[in-house]
Amino acid sequence: MSKATQTDAMGSIQRGVKRALDFVMSALGLILLSPIFVIISVLMKCQGNGPIFFRQARIGYKGKPFVILKFRTISNKTESNIPQLTSKTNYKNSTPFEQFLREHHLDELPQLWNVLVGDMSLVGPRPERKYFIDKIMEHTDLYPIIYNMRPGLTSEATLYNGYTDTMEKMLKRLQMDISYFERRSLWLDFKIIIKTFVNIVSGNKF
Repeated sequence: MSKATQTDAMGSIQRGVKRALDFVMSALGLILLSPIFVIISVLMKCQGNGPIFFRQARIGYKGKPFVILKFRTISNKTESNIPQLTSKTNYKNSTPFEQFLREHHLDELPQLWNVLVGDMSLVGPRPERKYFIDKIMEHTDLYPIIYNMRPGLTSEATLYNGYTDTMEKMLKRLQMDISYFERRSLWLDFKIIIKTFVNIVSGNKF
């Protein structure tokens, strides 16, 4: 597989519609879910385990960095030096409520703001840190294909590959993200969103 053979399945019109839908749906999501945001924020503040939000630089569309937002679910001292690969690292520093948010992907809800302002899309490859992109690039030169898409709040790879806590999983996720790039459509995005919603509501871990 070479970078030259990869073609975006979405034309310019579909990409425009996708961005418009991202804007409308993220705005509605922020409004409708605002009571949940308030409840989570109050509960986290009461626990006194650190700031409510977690901000981190990620690499996004066209290889440009942006700041991703999450509800903080680990100690604010975690990853202050070298990033950790495993998603379970430093859980001992998290409260049960913070662990619940992460296990059910509710910590990702603030990224609706990232979608609204155009940093991200509802569906697309999960954004990665430059540290891990560099590690991936030691194994393959295909990662720049990902820069042709806005990173997503959810993706096929997230649904089927879960958190990437090994390099093997990261390379598998890259393969699935490239496959999505070659097949993506508004209908496929809709199906991914529905599957994500069903998994979260049913309590399935992914």
